[in-house]
Amino acid sequence: MTVKKPKHQRQLLNTRSTPDWPTFFQTLYDKAKDNRLKNFYSTPIINGDTPLSEVPFVALDFETTGLDPKKDEIISIGLVPFTMERIRCRESAQWTVNPHRPLNEESVIIHGITDSEVENAPDLLKILEQVLRSLAGKVVVVHYQRIEREFMNQALLSRLEEGIHFPVVDTMAIEMAIQQRDFGGFINRLKGRRPGSVRLARARQRYGLPLYPPHHAATDALATAELLQAQIAYHFSPDTPISDIWL
Repeated sequence: MTVKKPKHQRQLLNTRSTPDWPTFFQTLYDKAKDNRLKNFYSTPIINGDTPLSEVPFVALDFETTGLDPKKDEIISIGLVPFTMERIRCRESAQWTVNPHRPLNEESVIIHGITDSEVENAPDLLKILEQVLRSLAGKVVVVHYQRIEREFMNQALLSRLEEGIHFPVVDTMAIEMAIQQRDFGGFINRLKGRRPGSVRLARARQRYGLPLYPPHHAATDALATAELLQAQIAYHFSPDTPISDIWL
């Protein structure tokens, strides 16, 4: 299906509960005890009125042992920094993380990471400084915010007894809002139209983006970065403030 650019733009997401991130970061810095978190929060973050064309983004993806952040663990982290004009593949990174537990068969089938690969991998705390340095000062882009936000927060709570907060743009939430806007409602149901899937591969297909093998952290991060670029090109203006889409 070909996606057509709209004739006018309107805000898609309800961001009224989104904090003023620069101010919130100062509060988080004052409360943080771990120096790695203090360094993360002390890095200047953009204001909400910054246009999308000027925002430094970083796409982030986790592979995990399951879907419950209170019971499961991160086993792979991939990230790719980018802007609306350029994806910085040379600055991308991926880490394998030791979950300190045997991997279940179902998760191994999904992500392909085995026990032998994680048993000699470092604990998250060993690479935390590198990960936070890569995220600092950027707006994190994910496809389904609950995974990356909640897993990262829970992982640090269990290790440091303090969690982490950061602004995100959720490409799944954006695509869901677009599908509801264009294909939701009673009239569309009468016409046999329904909102489509918002899974990463299906969402990318709408914009003519290539198919990548799924469940590889760095590749999924790249796929998410490309998807946001396409969503903004089709549905937003470069002058749209980041506060319209960050959460």
